[in-house]
Amino acid sequence: MDKGENEMNKRENKLTSGSVLGSIVCFALPYLLSYFLQTLYGMADLFIIGQFDQVAGITAVSIGSQVMHMLTVVIVGLAMGTTVSIGHAIGAGDQKKTSSAVGNTAILFMGVSVALTVGLLMIVRPIVSVMSTPEEAVSGTVTYLTICFIGIPFITAYNIISAIFRGIGDSKSPMYFIAVACVANIALDYLFMGYFQMGPAGAAFGTTISQTISVVIALTVIMRRKTGISVSRADFKPNHNAMGAILKIGVPIALQDGLIQVAFIIITIIANRRGLTDSAAVGIVEKIISFLFLVPSSMLSTVSALCAQNIGAGEKKRARQTLFDAILIAVIFGVCVSVGIQFMAENVVGMFTSDYAVVAQGAQYIRGYIWDCIFAGIHFSFSGYFCACGRSELSFLHNITAIALVRVPGVYLMSVMFPTTLFPMGLATACGSLVSVVICLFAYRWMRKKETETVQ
Repeated sequence: MDKGENEMNKRENKLTSGSVLGSIVCFALPYLLSYFLQTLYGMADLFIIGQFDQVAGITAVSIGSQVMHMLTVVIVGLAMGTTVSIGHAIGAGDQKKTSSAVGNTAILFMGVSVALTVGLLMIVRPIVSVMSTPEEAVSGTVTYLTICFIGIPFITAYNIISAIFRGIGDSKSPMYFIAVACVANIALDYLFMGYFQMGPAGAAFGTTISQTISVVIALTVIMRRKTGISVSRADFKPNHNAMGAILKIGVPIALQDGLIQVAFIIITIIANRRGLTDSAAVGIVEKIISFLFLVPSSMLSTVSALCAQNIGAGEKKRARQTLFDAILIAVIFGVCVSVGIQFMAENVVGMFTSDYAVVAQGAQYIRGYIWDCIFAGIHFSFSGYFCACGRSELSFLHNITAIALVRVPGVYLMSVMFPTTLFPMGLATACGSLVSVVICLFAYRWMRKKETETVQ
């Protein structure tokens, strides 16, 4: 056994032996912090421009950030294929397959990033138009998105490097990369928007340059650290099997995550039609929920990475135990938060506004919505397991079914039937996740049945 294989095995043992619960916690905590920093990263531009620019500039950055968030979510979804593919290879101790997965990831995403950059730069103005951007903010939004689109290769590079590290069982390094990018972004925002008064362009330059800095640091770490992965020129030759494995997992997740963001936009539009108060209340609660959902959301990547290595190592029982322990953590967190919010909803919403009417409506909405935290944690964990098993289409199926049949139509119906309260609208979102859980349970049972039949 060579030195590279020894390094691989050392990393593998982190996730394929010892306490399952301990492995989940050790992997999830850095990922959770990374997720938090990424959320903070996205909010920094909006917060800082609010101190130095007018409403038009704020609106431009707000709309532009929403577009870039959707794009990032899709890229992260695609990168999930890399995490799982590398996890399988690491778990199996297959150095050649691991190197091929890394090389083909680089080739694949290089093509994706170039195609996205060129394609999106050609349709910047139509995108701004589709977003119903106010006339005063059109110029700033176009400028912001143009600069950010040019930086897509660096956004892509950061996410695939992070995916590779998580695939080998390292969730700490991506946390450090995003932490550096976050600090750099805040400093550059104050420089460009505060000192140079560059407005939305300054926000975009800050974002793009900070992403570039994080990529440079990540590449430096890769070259200096012994990861156990050695990549040769031959590994960068397109391999249909390697690319197919990445895309088979990544594409359904990318589509799923993109459509989820579309669903959020639709729900926002429904709320906007109810008037300014309800619109503000829903907007505030969505921000609160995005933070509270960091824990259940982190379960998807955690379970996918851990289960992928264990499945690759032939430890299917341990993979299933990882799923159950992750669900337990998610449910305990969800129950505690959901019950707690029932008693302090007004105080939580009141942290973001002093308007009594907005606080009252927001409290109603979050009291119904917060129960989603329990169910989302469960189906996120199942989604991670399905991805690790190479069945990401099941994750796509339960999410899209719940969105199309329950979440969006349910929110709309509740909005029409209960025009004076937001509580039923909040419950409708939770019901959507409950449907996802039911589908996941049936899908898991079906997979176990097929697995048993195969063994027999």
